[in-house]
Amino acid sequence: MRRIFLMTLLLGLCLNISAKQKEQLWPDGTKIDAWFSDTSAIDVGKLGKRYVVTEYGVKTDSTIVQTQALQGVIDRCAQEGGGVVVIPRGTFLSGSLFFKQGTNLLVEEGGKLKGSDRVENFAIKETRIEGETCKYFTALVNVDNVDGFVISGPGTIDGNGYHYWRQFWIRREWNRACTNKDEQRPRLVYISNSKNVTVQNVKLMNSPFWTNHLYKSERVKYLNCFIYSSTEDVKGPSTDAIDIDVCHDVLVHGCYMNVNDDAIAMKGGKGTFADKDPNNGPNYNVVIENCHYGRVHGCLTLGSESLKDHNIILRNIVCDDVNRVLWLKMRPDTPQHYEYVTVENITGKTNSFLVIRPWTQFYNKQERDDMPLSQGNNIVMRNIDMTCRNFFDVGTSDKYALKDFTFENINVEDKKNAFKPELIENTTVKNVVINGVKQKDTKKKK
Repeated sequence: MRRIFLMTLLLGLCLNISAKQKEQLWPDGTKIDAWFSDTSAIDVGKLGKRYVVTEYGVKTDSTIVQTQALQGVIDRCAQEGGGVVVIPRGTFLSGSLFFKQGTNLLVEEGGKLKGSDRVENFAIKETRIEGETCKYFTALVNVDNVDGFVISGPGTIDGNGYHYWRQFWIRREWNRACTNKDEQRPRLVYISNSKNVTVQNVKLMNSPFWTNHLYKSERVKYLNCFIYSSTEDVKGPSTDAIDIDVCHDVLVHGCYMNVNDDAIAMKGGKGTFADKDPNNGPNYNVVIENCHYGRVHGCLTLGSESLKDHNIILRNIVCDDVNRVLWLKMRPDTPQHYEYVTVENITGKTNSFLVIRPWTQFYNKQERDDMPLSQGNNIVMRNIDMTCRNFFDVGTSDKYALKDFTFENINVEDKKNAFKPELIENTTVKNVVINGVKQKDTKKKK
């Protein structure tokens, strides 16, 4: 009996230790919710009645814009208690569509929901764009104020961006100061004021502008998605893969991203008084993991329209040929605070690994007596094995303070060979090898 008791006790201790070992923590030391560990796909078959659009008046004709007919199916689905709007095999052209509570979207194998290449087919409504709340063109797929929504593949949502891209670059030749807003383009997917959203196993391609934009939303998952726009020939300008804007509890897992701008960008507002605007705010509790990057401007970019980012993790990433891995855009006209960011287990090729520089594109500094000093602190980079042109691309400024960075278990080839951790206050260096030379270890002051 005693033996059985001891064995049971030992087993219990082992299980308890194992559970503790598996317990994951945010960079600030708090516990990561189990929600982030569930990467299983949602069974679309359990979401209710199927509304196959061709059974409700939508024609199998890829040459006509059928916004009204498609919206009619969505509205009917919502009115009848919800279910799944199904895009079957074939190509269906549309302008902006608005999904409602209880509706979901399934794009079947061989199916394509394709955006119109004419901006007049996209409604103008109050929305969020480039750190501002204003009237602008809506996206192809719009989801606002819903609890529980799924976009599922394996089909394609195609923004049909080529025409918009060409117009943008032509306009830039005429006016170099032309902004993204000036060249009017719709986004592909816009999710706002929503929670419990899953985007899974779908191809999101050729967006005219940002591919996915999340605003004031929580518990959003992107699972095993293919996100693409052209990075050669006619490049897709500002086709960010996923922009996270005043959100929390976001998981990006197992996605492939190749876009002509940032892959994951944290946004939240811009301007000298941006922290006073209730439309703006922080991002926190975000995990990007097990992803594969083709070509992107930045794997993880904090800014340029960002106020505070807290508990951000980028891990288990393969990079084919990215321009930057971690990019902190420091705007002189905006109070910014980036803290508790961890970048770990990264392999591949990059132009620059860490970039911290003032960002002065399209900014407008105003006078403010109590302007907070921008900060970047508690940033950890570890388990890095990469080929770089410039591993450490960091500039100092009296407009921001950098402190409490950690570089650990790093082995890189670095053409620039400009690693200067002393530029950052209270930096820890542990087992860092650059071009085969081990760098001096330093310890963080408590």
